[in-house]
Amino acid sequence: MWALFIWVSLLLISITHWVYSWRNPKCRGRLPPGSMGFPLLGETIQFFKPNPTSDIPPFVKERVKKYGPIFKTNLVGRPVIVSTDADLSYFVFQQEGRCFQSWYPDTFTNIFGRNNVGSLHGFMYKYLKSMVLTLFGHDGLKKMLPQVEITASKRLELWSNQDSVELKDATASMIFDLTAKKLISHEPDKSSENLRANFVAFIQGLISFPFDIPGTAYHKCLQGREKAMKMLKSMLQERRKNPRKVPSDFFDYVIEEIQKEGTILTEDIALDLMFVLLFASFETTSLALTLAIKFLTDDPAVLKRLTEEHETILRNREDADSGLTWEEYKSMTYTFQFINETARLANIVPAIFRKTLRDIKFKDYTIPAGWAVMVCPPAVHLNPEKYKDPLVFNPSRWEGSKVTNASKHFMAFGGGMRFCVGTDFTKLQMAAFLHTLVTKYRWEEIKGGDILRTPGLQFPNGYHVRLHKKET
Repeated sequence: MWALFIWVSLLLISITHWVYSWRNPKCRGRLPPGSMGFPLLGETIQFFKPNPTSDIPPFVKERVKKYGPIFKTNLVGRPVIVSTDADLSYFVFQQEGRCFQSWYPDTFTNIFGRNNVGSLHGFMYKYLKSMVLTLFGHDGLKKMLPQVEITASKRLELWSNQDSVELKDATASMIFDLTAKKLISHEPDKSSENLRANFVAFIQGLISFPFDIPGTAYHKCLQGREKAMKMLKSMLQERRKNPRKVPSDFFDYVIEEIQKEGTILTEDIALDLMFVLLFASFETTSLALTLAIKFLTDDPAVLKRLTEEHETILRNREDADSGLTWEEYKSMTYTFQFINETARLANIVPAIFRKTLRDIKFKDYTIPAGWAVMVCPPAVHLNPEKYKDPLVFNPSRWEGSKVTNASKHFMAFGGGMRFCVGTDFTKLQMAAFLHTLVTKYRWEEIKGGDILRTPGLQFPNGYHVRLHKKET
C-alpha cells in the first residue's frame, strides 16, 4: 500500500514539475511576457482559428493588447516569440545567417519538402536563389512581358463571353498555366494529366490542423503534394532521357545544372524547388489580383485614376494596338502605388518564421537559442502609428515614397537576404493584367464572396464578376 502511495506521489510530483517547466521555460535573461498554453498543445488551436476580418489576426491582436508587441507562446510543440514590433522584425530579417535562420514547423516542411528553398541555408540557398533569378531577374522579365500581356488579353476575352467569373479560381488558372509553361513547358490542353488539380487539393489543406488521417484536409494536402511530385519527377526523368537540343524552359536549365560534373544540385532539391515555384507564383499572385479587383470595384475614384494612367499610355503610342513596352511598364507610377497598397492590405504572407542561432538580447528581453521567432507583417502594415486609417485602401499614401519592395514598415514580400525573388514577377503580372482590364473592359460584381483569413494564407472564395468589353 505504501509503495503504491509513494509511486502515485512521485508521479504527481513529476507531472507537476513538467507542467511548471512547460509554463516557465528556462532563459538566461528575461523572456517576453506571454503564455505557453497547455502542455504539448500550447496555443496551437487558438492560432489556427480563421480570421474573418481584414484586421490583424485575433490570436495576435488579443495577445498584443495583453502582453505588448513582443510575446511568447508555444505552437505545435515549439516555443515561439511573436514579433509585431517593426524594429525587431527588421532586425530578424537583417541578421539572417548570423543570429537567425529560416525555419518552419515540421508540418510545413512535410508539405513543401525537406529540401525546399525555405529550409536550405548558406551557400545552397544562395545557389538556388541565383538559379531562380535567371528566370525572374531583370532580363528574364523584359523577355516575358509580351507573353504576360498576351496571356492576360486572351483570358479576359474568354471571361467576357461568360455569364460570370469566379475571380480567384480564374486568375489562379491563368497564372498557373503561364508559370507552368515557363518553368516546365506544361500545357494543360496537350496534357493527359491535370497538374493544377493536384495543387488545388494541396492548397485546400495547407493551413489546417496537422492530423494525417484519411478524410482530413491535411491528409488531402499531403496526397495532393505526392501526386504533383510524381508528375514532376516523371517529367524530369523523361527530359533527362530525351534532352532538348535547345533549352527552352527553366526545367532544361535545372537539368543542365544537375548533369554538371561536381554539381551540388540533386534531383530531390530540384523537384522541391519546382514544386515551391509553381505554388508560390500562382497562389500568391491570384490572391493579390482578386483583392485588387475587389478594391477597384469598391472605390470608383481609385479606378478612375488607375484607368487614366493606362489610357495615357495608349494615347502616347504611335500605334495604339502595339503591346506594352518595358519603358511603358516602368512608367506606371500610380499602378505601383496601387500594387503596394494591395500588398499591404492583402498580407499575402501573414507569418514568417525564423529560428535563433544563439541567445539574442533585444531591448529588455532575451530570446533563447533554438527558439522560433514569428514575424507578423499584418501587425506592421496595419499599425495606425505608421499608416493613417490602416484598414482604408488608399494608394495615394505611397506618393513620394521611396519604398519599392521592402523596408522596416513594409514587408509584404519579406526582407533581408530571403526577400522574395518572385516579387518583380508578381508586380509585372499584376500591372500587365490591370493595363488590359481597365483599358478594354468594365465589370460588375455579381457575388461578393468571402475572404477567409488564417495565420498562414488567405482564401478569397466565391467572388464573382461579369465582364463587358468597352466600346471603342
